[in-house]
Amino acid sequence: MDKNRTNLLNDLIDRAKKLGADAADAVLCDSIALEHTHRLGRTEGITRAESSDLGLRVLVGERQAMAASTDLSPDALDQLAAQAVAMAKNALDDPWCGLADPGALAKDIPDLDTLDAEEPTPEILQQRAACAEDAARAIKGVTNSEGAEAGWSRTNVALSASNGFSGAYAVTGHSVAVSVLAGEGTDMQRDYDYDQACFGADLRDGAAIGKRAGERAVARLNPRKMATAEVPVIFDNRVSGSLLRAFAGAISGPSVARGTSFLKDKLNEKIFSDGINIIDDPRRKRGHRSKPFDGEGVGTTRQAWVNDGVLESWIMDCASARQLGLTTTGNAARGTSSPPSPSPTNLYMEAGETDVAALIADIEQGFLVTELMGMGVNGVTGDYSQGAAGCWIENGEIAFPVSELTVAANLKDMFLAMTPANDLVFRTGTDAPSLRIEGMCVAGA
Repeated sequence: MDKNRTNLLNDLIDRAKKLGADAADAVLCDSIALEHTHRLGRTEGITRAESSDLGLRVLVGERQAMAASTDLSPDALDQLAAQAVAMAKNALDDPWCGLADPGALAKDIPDLDTLDAEEPTPEILQQRAACAEDAARAIKGVTNSEGAEAGWSRTNVALSASNGFSGAYAVTGHSVAVSVLAGEGTDMQRDYDYDQACFGADLRDGAAIGKRAGERAVARLNPRKMATAEVPVIFDNRVSGSLLRAFAGAISGPSVARGTSFLKDKLNEKIFSDGINIIDDPRRKRGHRSKPFDGEGVGTTRQAWVNDGVLESWIMDCASARQLGLTTTGNAARGTSSPPSPSPTNLYMEAGETDVAALIADIEQGFLVTELMGMGVNGVTGDYSQGAAGCWIENGEIAFPVSELTVAANLKDMFLAMTPANDLVFRTGTDAPSLRIEGMCVAGA
C-alpha cells in the first residue's frame, strides 16, 4: 500500500514538472474514523467516515501554489497538476519558499509504535461509551447526562518530493469521553472526563473515566462568587496545557520573523523559573503526535525549547528558518490544501518534584482553576485574561467551588512565577503538570 501511494505521488510530481514546475512535493492522507455516541443508557448513533485527500505544492522560481483533490483518477491528476502550476506562475514572489535541503531529509523511518493493527468493532466502542456513562450516572448527585462517546481512527500519511524524499507512516487513535450534569434547575453544573491513546489497550478504564466525571460535576455544585484579589493560582493539569500552547505560539518562527511575538527578543534568555524544561519529542513511542519526519520530509528529533528556564530555540519549518537565518527544527506541519507551517508535536513541560497538595499547603487564599473559558491571550504583548471556574483555596485546603471569575496577568510574569507539580499526564499532545503561579489577579464580583 505504501508503495502504491508513493508511485501515485511521484507520478503527480512528474506531471507538474512536465508542465513547468521547477520543484514540487505531494502528500496523500487516507483516513478512517469510527464513532459511537451513547446517552442515558441508549445508543444515539454510530458513524463511520473514510476519505483520501491529495495535496500538491509546486514551485516556479520563487513562487509557490497549493492544490488539493479527493479524486485520484489519472484525469484528475492531470487537472490538479495543471491548476497548481498555473496558480504558481501567477503567485507573488516569496524568497523564503522552497523544498527542504536534501541534507536535512530523514534518513530513516523508525517504527514509533503508533499503529494499533486491531480495529475495534462497533460493539467494543459501544461498551466503552456505556461503561463510562454508567459509572458517571452512578455518582450520587448526578442528575442528567450530555452523553458519552467512544471513537477510533486511523490515518495513513505519505509524502514525496522532487528533492528525493519519499516516506510514509500510519497513526491510530482511540478515545473515550463523557459529560454529565449534577443538581437541579438553575443550580445544575456540568463536568467531564476523557482519555485518548494510540492503542486501545492504553486507554484508562471507562468506569474510572466516568466516576471522575461524575465526581467533578457534583463538586461544582453551589459555587460562590469571590471579590477581586491578587492570589496564587493553580492551573489543574487538565487545563495547564493551554499555557503551553500560548508559549508555543509565541516561539513560532513566523511570529518571531514578523516581530509579532512578545518573546521575539528573548532567545537564549531566562523566561521561565529555575528547573523548568519544555520538550518537543516527535519520536516518543506511542505519542499522540509522533512522526518520523515532518511535513517537508525533514527528520524529526527530540528538542528542548526551554532548558532550566532558558529559551533555546524557535519552532521552525524551512521557510521561517530561512527568514530568520537559522536551520529548520523539523517541525513543519501541513494539510493537503495549505503550505507547510511550524507546529509542535508531542510538546510537554517536565514534571516537578512536588505534589499538588504540597503546592496548595501554604496558600492562605488562592484559586484552583479546573476550567477555562474563552480566548484571552494577546500574542503581541503577552497579556493574559481568561474566564475560569474551579475551587477556592483557604488555609492550605480546597474549601468550596467558585465560578464566574477571571484570571489575568502577563505571560512573561507568569512564566517566571511558575512552579510545576509532579502530576504530568500525556493526554493531548500538548501537556503540562498542574502549575502554581504567584500573584495573579483574580477578578470576581
